[in-house]
Amino acid sequence: MSRVCVFFGTGYEEIEALTVVDILRRQKIDTQMVSVTGEKTVTGSHQISVQMDCLIEDVDFGAVDVIVLPGGMPGTKNLEACDMLMEQVDAFAAVGKTVCAICAAPSILGHRGLLKGKKAIAYPGFEEELTGAEVTYESAVRDGNIITGRGMGCAIDFGLMILEYLEDKEAGDAMAEKIIYTR
Repeated sequence: MSRVCVFFGTGYEEIEALTVVDILRRQKIDTQMVSVTGEKTVTGSHQISVQMDCLIEDVDFGAVDVIVLPGGMPGTKNLEACDMLMEQVDAFAAVGKTVCAICAAPSILGHRGLLKGKKAIAYPGFEEELTGAEVTYESAVRDGNIITGRGMGCAIDFGLMILEYLEDKEAGDAMAEKIIYTR
């Protein structure tokens, strides 16, 4: 069974983070909400506080298959400032494990040189931060082991793309139907 960790820094975009968690948990995929703040409760960019499953220090990254970085400000900057998380993002990318980012968070991947020659998308105005990427304007795009999403309004497409990557298109279509979402 796949294991996914969604990382939360203070100021994360609530819908982007929680939509992914919701979709994957509905599919019974082991999905953990992980704080990078040192606290088990993390407050989003719209002052919604959410209880995390664990702290980053408690994660066994060897047992994790997918890292998800939600956007939001200053959430994206807070994720990028977490050295332990950035080490894991680099390590995952280096061995071909999956790294996903939405909204402003794909800029982290661009800053780290992980998008060179790959299709990627980010929130409008962040495209220049996607260093080396072939910028697209889809809701969500997958290129190899990297999945990126455009923003809050694209969170369902982003979550479904992660689900399809972990399982298959039929699972994504079934989930879209189950949540009454028209693609």
